[in-house]
Amino acid sequence: MDYEIDDLDRGIIKALSMDGRMAFKEIAGRLNVTEKTIRLRYKSLVENKILEVVGVVNPITLGLKSGAIIQIKVGPHSISKVIELLKKIKGVRYITLTSGEYPLLVQTTAPNQEEITETINKLNQIQEITHFNTIVQLQVYKNSFDYF
Repeated sequence: MDYEIDDLDRGIIKALSMDGRMAFKEIAGRLNVTEKTIRLRYKSLVENKILEVVGVVNPITLGLKSGAIIQIKVGPHSISKVIELLKKIKGVRYITLTSGEYPLLVQTTAPNQEEITETINKLNQIQEITHFNTIVQLQVYKNSFDYF
């Protein structure tokens, strides 16, 4: 990637991270540049895959009130296969490769604890998973998209 972001790009990203529907005119006013400048920069940020504006759903409003973070150990040479199997589990919303004792970490959301248990039962059926540690989320205090 050859595109390097500058302070203006950071300002645009910060504004949109607070309100993804903020008008270019308002962003321009906040950053003391023209609306055309914001429009062109926004287009470059999107084209260079630095910025993607999406609707973020509050899971609680959809009835998804329970969550868990699950650390996963897998057998030798099984990470890719396990990742593909995890992607197919409905409640799994986030999968990442990590360092340390547990090479995979997933986050799951569900309407209730029973469905978290169902997800855990699905993990138990994946033979390549050798061990996992489940951390039930009791309360979320911050969930930010502000990177600057």
